[in-house]
Amino acid sequence: MTTLQNRIRVILLSLLIIAIPLGASAQEELHDPEQQRVTPFQVFDNLYYIGAKWVSSWLLVTDQGLIVFDALYEGHTDILIENIRELGFDPNDIRYLIGSHAHYDHIGGAIKLQQGFSAVTMMTEQDWAMTEQPAVFREYPKPIRHLSANDGSTLNLGRTRLRFLQTPGETPGVLSTSFTVYDNGYPREAFIFGGPSMDFEGVEAAEQYLATIQRLQQIQGIEVHLPVHAEEDDIFARNEMLQNRQDGDPHPFVDPESWAAYLELKARQAQSKLEAERNSAN
Repeated sequence: MTTLQNRIRVILLSLLIIAIPLGASAQEELHDPEQQRVTPFQVFDNLYYIGAKWVSSWLLVTDQGLIVFDALYEGHTDILIENIRELGFDPNDIRYLIGSHAHYDHIGGAIKLQQGFSAVTMMTEQDWAMTEQPAVFREYPKPIRHLSANDGSTLNLGRTRLRFLQTPGETPGVLSTSFTVYDNGYPREAFIFGGPSMDFEGVEAAEQYLATIQRLQQIQGIEVHLPVHAEEDDIFARNEMLQNRQDGDPHPFVDPESWAAYLELKARQAQSKLEAERNSAN
C-alpha cells in the first residue's frame, strides 16, 4: 500500500463520515449490540481488538495482567467481556481500565468492569468531573472514581509502560496513550488518540482541539494508530490484510504515513470548525 493510496483512502473516508448524517435506522444499529458485534482478533503479539463495529476497545496483555482501553456501553460491554473470554483470557485478570473520555460510548460500561472484575479505572481529572454532571449525549451509569491521569504521567504494569497525554477538544480532558506493541517480537510505537471527534460547540473547545492536533503533528515516532472509533482508520480492512499477510509483508497496522495524512486532514477540519464557531459567536 503506497503513501498516496493511504492519503487518498484516509481523506475520502473521513470526508464520507462527515458528509453523511446518520439516519434513524443507522442510529438504531449503533445501539443494537448484536448488530454491532465483531469477532475479536489479534493485532500484535500483545494487543487485541475487543470492541464493536462503531466504538473501539483494545486489550493490552502484560506479564502482570490485562489493560482495557474503553469500556463501551450497555449490552456492548457484555460483548466486550465475551470477547475477552473468546480470546482465551480471563476478565478477572483485568487490572486497569483506561477511559479515553467521559462520553457514554466509551465509559458507559465502566461500572460493570469495576464491580464485576475490580478493574481500576483511570481518566483525567477534567473528565472525572464530567461524570458528576448531566451527560452530554446519553445517560450512563456513573463509574466509581478511581485514579486520575494527567499530561506526561505514566502507568507501569509489569514490563509494560503506558505514557499519557492530555489532548483536550472533544472533551476538556481527553486522555491519549502511547505504548509499545510487538510484531513477532519487534517493537512498534502505538498511539491511541482519545478524542478525534469534533462533536463539540464553542470557540474555546475548537481552539483546544486545533492545538491538540498541532501538538500531535509534532510528535515523532508514532507508527501505529489505534482509533477509538473503528471508522477513523479502517481497522477492519487492515485486519483483513493482516489475516492474509505473507512472510515478509509489512504489518498493515504499521503505517506512519497514513497517521501523518490523517492529522493533516484533522488540522484542516479543525481550522474550519474554529472559523465556524467564531462566526457563530459574533
